[in-house]
Amino acid sequence: MTTLHTTPLTGTLGAVISDVDLRLDLTDDTIAAIRRALLQYRVLFFRDQLLQPSEQVAFARRFGKLSPAHPIIPGVDGYPEVLPVDSSRTSVLARKRDQAAGENKWHTDVTFVETPPHASLLNAHVIPPRGGDTQWADLVDAYETLSLPLRQLVDTLEAVHDAARAFGYVAAEASGNAGRARLERLKPVRHPVVRVHPESGERALFVNPAFTSHIVGLAPKEGATILRFLYDHIAQPERIVRWRWRVGDLAFWDNRATAHYAVLDYGDERRRLHRVALVGERPYGPAAGAEAPRWTEA
Repeated sequence: MTTLHTTPLTGTLGAVISDVDLRLDLTDDTIAAIRRALLQYRVLFFRDQLLQPSEQVAFARRFGKLSPAHPIIPGVDGYPEVLPVDSSRTSVLARKRDQAAGENKWHTDVTFVETPPHASLLNAHVIPPRGGDTQWADLVDAYETLSLPLRQLVDTLEAVHDAARAFGYVAAEASGNAGRARLERLKPVRHPVVRVHPESGERALFVNPAFTSHIVGLAPKEGATILRFLYDHIAQPERIVRWRWRVGDLAFWDNRATAHYAVLDYGDERRRLHRVALVGERPYGPAAGAEAPRWTEA
């Protein structure tokens, strides 16, 4: 088996992969080694990989089928799978009001659809001279460090995820007519509060403040109290890795085991990255048991 040059960044989360050129036609063994590393470290970082959209799409397709860029935001010209994560997409006023599509809130990508992407790949094209880092949180560690009675409770719960929580700003933007129509077609969905990873079998918390609206079956105050505790627990420094971007960096993370947060600390400087996402499966929780669907390579 191919062995990668891997530098772990924390005790449980994140690793830098060196000596791999993602623009090349990598061997199946190398792709399998990257897949194993992703399962182990949950988020991988590659330096000096400034990819054209065609190159990013070609590399990502080695790991599965690609989803459209985003349910609301269109892709770059000619590449409907490539989402421009661009600070100029929303107005400065909207970003200062903390309404910038949830990027600067803890979130897992696109959990407001029935089958969220199972992984995402983000490539840095324009990086501000100061600030603009991204943080990732280990949702498996967040679950495993809960006390047993609390794990037993959250194992049984479901929560509603709603795109309008983060993307309601599109209705107020002058150019948001098409986006508003796409937003209106998205209906809230229910997911387990604890997700079972279909490859590793690990359990992870699967709620986030950007898209989760409430817990099903609990009184509003009860559900809100539990969610606030879980959000605080997820964001503890002990389970965070923070990445200082350079142009050409590529991050590859497992959405079934992580949440992330783009730090909005760079003022009016430009920040642009390209993201592609891999089609995922419907999340299932511990209650699904032996009947749960298992992940298969697309």
